[in-house]
Amino acid sequence: MGKLRTVAPRVTGFPVGTKSEKWVYSQSGDWVGGFWPGTLWMAWLHSGDDTFRTLALDSAKKLAPRQTDTTTHDLGFLFYPSWVTAWRLTGDDTWRAGAVRAADSLSRRYNPTGRFIRAWGALNDPNNAGRIIMDTMMNLDLLAFASEQTGDGKYLDIATEHAKTAQRVFPRPDGSTPHVYDFDPATGAPIGPGTVQGYSPTSCWARGQAWGIYGFTTIHRRTGDQEFLTTARRLADYALGALTPDHVPVWDYRAPQQPYDVKDASAGAIMACGLLDLSAATGRPEYREAALRLLTALAKTCLTGNSTRAEAVVARCTRNRPAEDGIEISLPYADYYLLEGILRVLRPQDVDRAIDLSGAK
Repeated sequence: MGKLRTVAPRVTGFPVGTKSEKWVYSQSGDWVGGFWPGTLWMAWLHSGDDTFRTLALDSAKKLAPRQTDTTTHDLGFLFYPSWVTAWRLTGDDTWRAGAVRAADSLSRRYNPTGRFIRAWGALNDPNNAGRIIMDTMMNLDLLAFASEQTGDGKYLDIATEHAKTAQRVFPRPDGSTPHVYDFDPATGAPIGPGTVQGYSPTSCWARGQAWGIYGFTTIHRRTGDQEFLTTARRLADYALGALTPDHVPVWDYRAPQQPYDVKDASAGAIMACGLLDLSAATGRPEYREAALRLLTALAKTCLTGNSTRAEAVVARCTRNRPAEDGIEISLPYADYYLLEGILRVLRPQDVDRAIDLSGAK
């Protein structure tokens, strides 16, 4: 909290990563814009300091132009931790209405023939038109929110169909997953797995695996579909079996240099949140115990507390190893999910107020 309290008033945009321990910013939010206001909301819930609340609202307002962005699937990342949480914690309908508009923009990316939400590219861009990625599982909850708020089931229907498609094509028999899967956008016919941020189409990118654990557990809660819970467990069991003894994930569980390769602490923070949710959904304490081991490992070996220069909370994250982009830096989603994970343990009712931990209604 001390580091956030010092750094937050000086932040001039949306942090996207660090260079020499200092935040680098995007003014439009890139795909990560929701995590800074989300981090501030978590800090407010933890501390009660209204400075964090004010800064969270000011930051979230800057995302307003993105409500109508139809060029990206990342509208859940942008609007759930920022605008949905703002509405849930303030009751101001501006935030709710904006989040629903963002969900409407996201729903336009749905391909009804293939039953998937395309990840990348403008709607009229033929490149990547049949490409889905594991990360999209995290954007589905914005659609579930829109159905709940409007009474229109189409949003949740799209989320559910995409999740069923992802469930069919991503998990391998051992529970590992590729980052990418391609379809023919015209016919919906499967083409096959690929990767952008993982080592190869046959490897297992750790952050993608974490998105899957969290995302499939969440869509289970919104639908009550037990198959989604089974899938989340398969992905969790694989990732837990692939962890090194230090409990900080390597960037890809199947990269040739693992277990001695570079780390991605962000994958550990995301996975811890998903495991806590999975434990609650299944009643299995071993997932909670694993989450606590992950959070403890991050707190002991990945925090920047000893650095007076560092502006982020979590170090040892890797953004995109194959592109040699952001190797062992800090990332805004690592900070956000670490705080969410800690609050899921210590203050679950507060996290429920912020992001809705309830089951299917």
